[in-house]
Amino acid sequence: MNVIFLGTPEFAVKPLESLIEGGKHKVVAVVCQPDRPVGRKAIITPPPTKVVAQKHGIPVLQFEKIRNGGAEELKNFNADVMVTCAYGQILSKDVLEVCKYGVINVHASILPKYRGAAPIQYAIVCGEKETGVTFMKTEEGLDTGDIISVFKTDVKECETSAELAERLSEIGAAHVNEVLSSIENGTAVYTKQDDSLANVVKTIKKDNTAVDFAKSGEETANFINGMYPLAYSFCNGKKYKFYRAKAFEGDSAAKTGEVIATDKKLVIKCGKSAVEILEIQEEGGKRLAAKDFLNGRKIKTGDSFVVNNN
Repeated sequence: MNVIFLGTPEFAVKPLESLIEGGKHKVVAVVCQPDRPVGRKAIITPPPTKVVAQKHGIPVLQFEKIRNGGAEELKNFNADVMVTCAYGQILSKDVLEVCKYGVINVHASILPKYRGAAPIQYAIVCGEKETGVTFMKTEEGLDTGDIISVFKTDVKECETSAELAERLSEIGAAHVNEVLSSIENGTAVYTKQDDSLANVVKTIKKDNTAVDFAKSGEETANFINGMYPLAYSFCNGKKYKFYRAKAFEGDSAAKTGEVIATDKKLVIKCGKSAVEILEIQEEGGKRLAAKDFLNGRKIKTGDSFVVNNN
């Protein structure tokens, strides 16, 4: 089939490359978000999928809003199907109807449980032991379309959202060609979602990534790993970012947020039990394993982490 691929970030690269290199289907165009400023110097940078498309000589379209005239441009490619993978825009009815087989979405969770913009992060934050990739037929609702195939995987201990995203991207890439072939040859089975099981997870904002140590050690660790690389807290007037953590068994009479161990391990008291910080970064410093960070003794037992630096 001729395919228009809609995807923007690194997560979409492997599925796109799989379609290009698989030999079963032909990518006739790639649609992604416009180039954006990146980093402290705000250097205008193309999306990763655009780089891949240009490498292979595939036309690239970048709409500020695809619903404003995008359908007419897409029709020019005479594609059989569109595949979306973390594209970043809601598709209007006229876009959904451009191709014979409609639009197939590569969604990074087991639907219908986590719909929306941040399914990978919230699978970890909510303590899921299993997640996966769902291939679904896109309709006008947010991730509400019929399910075609689901490919599951376990969430590993202390796995960050970035690491899980890389694995889910690989799963999507491994199966995208076979799913499209099943649609083409008529063997695909479409299953309606149970809306009563759905949760919609919104885009994560930095203001919502402060660590609340009032929760249990396990919940705190899941939050830090899921919100990678944005989880933070304050101690002695300085901001610290946490990159990886795990629940720490045991309790103490310390108050919530208090550092209860700094001997080769950085352990912080939570509302119930405690959490061990495995990777940390002081504001203006380098990201370090906790044991290396503690060699400088910038934090000591009895210090406290707080949500606000007030």
